[in-house]
Amino acid sequence: MSRSPTSTRGAATLATAVLTLCLLGACAEQGPPRTALMGATILDGRGGTPLRDGVVLVRGGAIEAVGARENVPLPRGTIEVDVSGSWIIPGLIDAHAHVASWSLKRYIVYGVTTVRDAHNDADSIFAMSEAADLGSGLSPRIYAAGAMIDGVPATYPNATEVTDTRSARQAVDRLSVAGAHLIKAYTRITPELLEAITDEARTFRMPVAAHLGLTDAVTAGKLGVASIEHLSGVPEAAGQPDPLFAAHHDGFFTGWTAFERSWETLDSVTLTQVANQLAETRTTIVPTLVLHEVFSRLDDPTTGDNPDLLAVPQNQRDAWNVPEMVGRAGWTAADFAAFRGGRPKQDLFVRAFLQAGGRVVTGTDAANQMLTPGASEHAELELLVHAGLTPSQALRAATSDAAALLGADSLGVLQPGKAADLVVLSRDPLADITNTRAITQVMVGGQLIRPDSVRRTW
Repeated sequence: MSRSPTSTRGAATLATAVLTLCLLGACAEQGPPRTALMGATILDGRGGTPLRDGVVLVRGGAIEAVGARENVPLPRGTIEVDVSGSWIIPGLIDAHAHVASWSLKRYIVYGVTTVRDAHNDADSIFAMSEAADLGSGLSPRIYAAGAMIDGVPATYPNATEVTDTRSARQAVDRLSVAGAHLIKAYTRITPELLEAITDEARTFRMPVAAHLGLTDAVTAGKLGVASIEHLSGVPEAAGQPDPLFAAHHDGFFTGWTAFERSWETLDSVTLTQVANQLAETRTTIVPTLVLHEVFSRLDDPTTGDNPDLLAVPQNQRDAWNVPEMVGRAGWTAADFAAFRGGRPKQDLFVRAFLQAGGRVVTGTDAANQMLTPGASEHAELELLVHAGLTPSQALRAATSDAAALLGADSLGVLQPGKAADLVVLSRDPLADITNTRAITQVMVGGQLIRPDSVRRTW
């Protein structure tokens, strides 16, 4: 049926009126509202020149604009948040964690908006990762390995135990189908098994993280692992590997003890050579210096007085049962002294690796014994600076470089089109890396959070 001239004129008049109202600003723009953080010094996560009196404009879960105040026009209806005198950094990334449900809010409070879970119960961690993606609760983003792959006998009962190259490839296949973001290889994986794992993982474009025991670091790098955790395999590459391999064969704690004690005996020239060789393989190291530091001081009765540790739920501190673990490991006063004696050599290696062009990324191993989720990230930053990184390099290790390891180009930087994950600080982290602890607000996925309000819900 044809429309009458009167109806057509009426429709045209209505359209003109609507257009006029929109031009006058009466039409509300569709979509989520915008938030602008105004007046802070912005550190982009890539080590660029700090941007003074900057603006970060966020819409939904993404950054829409970053720039100087005079260069970022604010659309009508933008919610302005004055953060003058503050510093804004990208959300921090803990690239070696073991996540528990009680830790999720704590990561956010400490400005850690992404974690890479290196081993967990597969069903629970994949469920937590999916829930984080759906925004169903306050949580960091979770990149999960699921269950680690280990040799025989597996160190943990929930690990995937493999006996030959065929079962190693099948384990990678199953983890890929289950939704793992990466593969974790553990201490009983030999070079032959590791080669099968990395080759199969390449089929699915999945990175392999390795906590080494029966394979040295340079060999693992040449086989194509994406990252080496805890500086594992370095003493085996720098010294006499056979006694260390034998210790790893005997058991986890026997191997770990021999590995930690060996650092004190290594010379700087050989360590630098290994650092250069490993850097050539383009393998990232996740040194978890905070793990080495904390475990070297478990014999200090004042360690538990740390306020961050005291904020951990009592039932979790009871479950850590540090005296029982020390007894199981058989650690003595001489062991702890040797662990502490080796710490400067670990720092030297990290420094030499970075100078050789290697990439260093923050990781903590929380929530293992005495390692507080979120807080340990800041301790790791401080230890990296103590090892020789500049504050800017340490921040890159926790932001853009960590994101590169995850293969997540939307994270770790403050740029238009990237995820709206950021931390507002009241003090300058480039002047003193401990200022990363001076958190006033955290944004994850575009949601702005005040840490004090979350602490009240613990």
